[in-house]
Amino acid sequence: MPTSRNNTKHYYLLYKPYDVLCQFTDSLGRKTLKDFGPFSKDVYSVGRLDIDSEGLLLLTNDNEVNHRLSEPEFEHPRTYLAQVERIPSPEALAQLERGVVIQGEKTKPVQVRLLENEPHIFPRTPGIRYRKNIPTAWIELTLREGRNRQVRK
Repeated sequence: MPTSRNNTKHYYLLYKPYDVLCQFTDSLGRKTLKDFGPFSKDVYSVGRLDIDSEGLLLLTNDNEVNHRLSEPEFEHPRTYLAQVERIPSPEALAQLERGVVIQGEKTKPVQVRLLENEPHIFPRTPGIRYRKNIPTAWIELTLREGRNRQVRK
């Protein structure tokens, strides 16, 4: 099935900022991917990021690429950075690596790495949460499935 009238495949890499929906329309008037275009009318994001997440997205009309990167059977790795409260113990990191239960189902194992330094990330408004009396750490997670809000949970 052709992806567009002239079979041209389009690929866009977009850094989705915080507070932007990972779709092209919104009935509530919030910022969407459309605000960062123009894009070809037939492209969609490969995967999704929550409105309160930020990061790199691939937008394409290449259905084969979308399928290979999105379908759980292919276990395509996705890497995320997450700030966590307190410094996770080696035991907590090992538990994450083995998988955790979300909505009654255990996640697939993940790769986890405690970062020694805060990563260089784009500034944003509101800023990343700062807790005066609670230490925070950054971890790097590489998932091979994309469960709803898995990184946050």
